[in-house]
Amino acid sequence: MDARILDLGGGSGAHIHAVLPEHKNVTVCDISVDDLRKARERYGYRTVELSETDSLPFSDREFDFCFCSSVIEHVTGPKRQVTTITDGGQFRSIARRHQLRLAAEIARVSRSYYVQTPYRYFVIESHTWLPGLVVLLPRKQQIAVIAAFNKFWFKKTSPDWHLLDWPEMTETFPDAVIYRERFLFLTKSLMAIRTAA
Repeated sequence: MDARILDLGGGSGAHIHAVLPEHKNVTVCDISVDDLRKARERYGYRTVELSETDSLPFSDREFDFCFCSSVIEHVTGPKRQVTTITDGGQFRSIARRHQLRLAAEIARVSRSYYVQTPYRYFVIESHTWLPGLVVLLPRKQQIAVIAAFNKFWFKKTSPDWHLLDWPEMTETFPDAVIYRERFLFLTKSLMAIRTAA
């Protein structure tokens, strides 16, 4: 089968290649020019550079399947702006607007999709590898804690992410079935899957 696959936020293409090593009809989209070059050179994938906009440069149902893993939590708005927002309510409002728009674009350009994102309330926060309680801090304190740990911690990050919980995931992907990935009986990530009609 030669299904047209969109790897959204796919970086160097290594993840989709590990999942579907023989599949060649893959378009990798990312904001990193260096990663896209690697996807072309290593795997022969078609690549499209994305900007931080609200729409994807594809026609309706251009792809049979969209694969999007650990990306949507980072779709929170222009990075230079959102990383400086210290008001939690304002950050969440902006982030959710961008996440909902991306989800609508995924549904528009693909017949079926798989979207995975780390769960907000897992015991270890996946971007910092700090205890999960870091997500409960007020935004201003969260930014300060991340900045402090970035000075010496082995897992550095930028506070551009908004992790989803179960109600937000179901709101974001209303035409999908939502699944939980569990680790030691705890929800580690959420997956939205829509199959082609």
